[in-house]
Amino acid sequence: MKLKEIERVSGLTKRDFEEVYLKKSIPVVFTDLVKDWPATEKWTFDWLKSTHGKLQVPVYDNDFRKPGKDYLTPKRTMAFGDYLDEIQGGPTDLRMFLYNIFKHAPDMVNDFSMPDITDGWLKTFPMMFFGGQGARVDLHYDLDCATIFITQFQKRKKVVLFPYDQGDFLYQHPFTVQSEVRLDQPDFEKHPALKLAAGYETTLEHGETLFMPHLFWHYMNYVEGSFSLSLRRHSLYTRSRGSWNIARHFVVDKSMNYVLGHKWGDMKASMAQKRAQSVLA
Repeated sequence: MKLKEIERVSGLTKRDFEEVYLKKSIPVVFTDLVKDWPATEKWTFDWLKSTHGKLQVPVYDNDFRKPGKDYLTPKRTMAFGDYLDEIQGGPTDLRMFLYNIFKHAPDMVNDFSMPDITDGWLKTFPMMFFGGQGARVDLHYDLDCATIFITQFQKRKKVVLFPYDQGDFLYQHPFTVQSEVRLDQPDFEKHPALKLAAGYETTLEHGETLFMPHLFWHYMNYVEGSFSLSLRRHSLYTRSRGSWNIARHFVVDKSMNYVLGHKWGDMKASMAQKRAQSVLA
């Protein structure tokens, strides 16, 4: 793989961001985009536990995408405070996502705002993501195809990105937005095309914001127990592309998994291998 370090910037104007990074789909890390957010000082593990620790939240482990009856389902539901204790206590693969905490803790929306670095924000669905040390977000691109701004809190998280056109090198499973490769344990004998993939990497620190262009593949590894806030930006193109992705995911992929289980997983893997062999040839 060829991975380039993502540039870090401060003091960037709206015009320069849109001309240099947004229009060209080049990722960048802002070191000062959210410096005025109350959340950067207020949102600590202790504050979250004391104010919202009784919420019941779904948590997932690293196997949630394995084919079968538990495909894409939570590992279990637990008290938010207990979950925060667990990810602070040491290595665990438990993650929390696909849960809009702001519906249950509406006071938290007053602690951040949509940055004026660009327009087109989707204001109704800000999302938070939590993970313990060693938890990973397997390589994929987002189902709704939005442009993403990820702000990191408390501890560090490693991020690897690839442009959309690298999908065949990444062994994308058909009818999904998912890759089968393990970037934490790359197997170049099984996935030789992965050697040719070209992308970006960085490690986010507290208070930094990553701009991730739409349709970008991303892998994330929680270096330490931490959390992040994701703000999404849409255009007419990303909305229509996202609608198509959502339809094929729920109509084709989930239906076939329900009918065929592990056989469907094997079929997708076989098709991904054939595509990669084609680009190698």
